[in-house]
Amino acid sequence: MRVDERFEMAVGSVTGRSHVLAGKPNQDAFAFRSAECGIVGVVCDGCGSGAHNEIGAAMGARIVAAQVLREMEAGAAIHDEATFERVRERLLHSLASAAEDMGVAHPRGVAEFFLFTVLGVVISAERAVVFGAGDGMFVVGDEVVRLGPFPGNAPPYLGYGLSGAGPRFSIHRVLPASALTSVLVGTDGAVDYDALAGAAIPGAHGERVPPLRAFWSEDRYFRNVDAVRRSLALVNRDVTRPLWDERRMHKEPGLLEDDTTLLVVRRKKPSAVS
Repeated sequence: MRVDERFEMAVGSVTGRSHVLAGKPNQDAFAFRSAECGIVGVVCDGCGSGAHNEIGAAMGARIVAAQVLREMEAGAAIHDEATFERVRERLLHSLASAAEDMGVAHPRGVAEFFLFTVLGVVISAERAVVFGAGDGMFVVGDEVVRLGPFPGNAPPYLGYGLSGAGPRFSIHRVLPASALTSVLVGTDGAVDYDALAGAAIPGAHGERVPPLRAFWSEDRYFRNVDAVRRSLALVNRDVTRPLWDERRMHKEPGLLEDDTTLLVVRRKKPSAVS
C-alpha cells in the first residue's frame, strides 16, 4: 500500500490577538505534500520583528515540503543529515533568487522578508522523522517536546544563511514508520494553546478549550478540512455580551496572543484503509 494511503492529515492556523490589534497579518504558514513514496508536512513562523516575514514563511513552507518530497522520490534516506543539508541549500538558493528579483538581496531585506522557523514531519515506507530549525513544539505519541524559547527570543533562522553563516536543520526524532500512530507539529503558538487546555472558551457558555490530543483523536478534524482552524478561531475570538443586571457590556478577549498553527498526521483507522 502507498505511504500516502496509510495516513491522513489535518491542519489549521489563526492570527494571534497581538497581531490583530497591531494590524499585522498571520505570519505563520504551512504546507503538505504527498506521493506514493511518502508524505511531508511543514509549519513555519515568520519573525515578528520583520515587516513582511509572512512572505518568507509561506515560501519556505512550500519549498521545504517540495524539496523533502523530491529527496524521497530520488531514494534519499530521510533520517540522513546530508538529505536535509541538500534541502537547506536548495531553499537558500530559491530564496536568494527571489530576494535578487525583489531587490532586497541585502541583510536588511533578508531580515524584513526571509526570517522564519521551520518544523516538519516526513514519513516514508520505513521511517518517520521530525525535523526543523527554530522554535515550536511537536507531539509524537505521548511525547510532548517544546523547542525554545531561545535567548533574546531569537530562534536560529535558516534565512541567516542568505547573508552569512546560518544554522542547519536538526533531526529531532527518528522512529520506524510502523510505530507511528500520530504526530503533531506546531509553531510556538501551539505551546500557548497547550497551556490553555481546560480554560473557558470566550462566549461559549461553559465550553472548555480541548487538549491538544483532541486534534489527533477526534475524527471531526479529518472529515472537514477547515475544522482545525475553526476550533482555533473559536478559542481566539473576542466576545462582547451585555450584563443586564449591571447595565454594562462585558468583553471576553480571545485567548491566543501569538499566531498559532497546528499540523497533525495520524495513521488511518483500519476501516478507512480497507
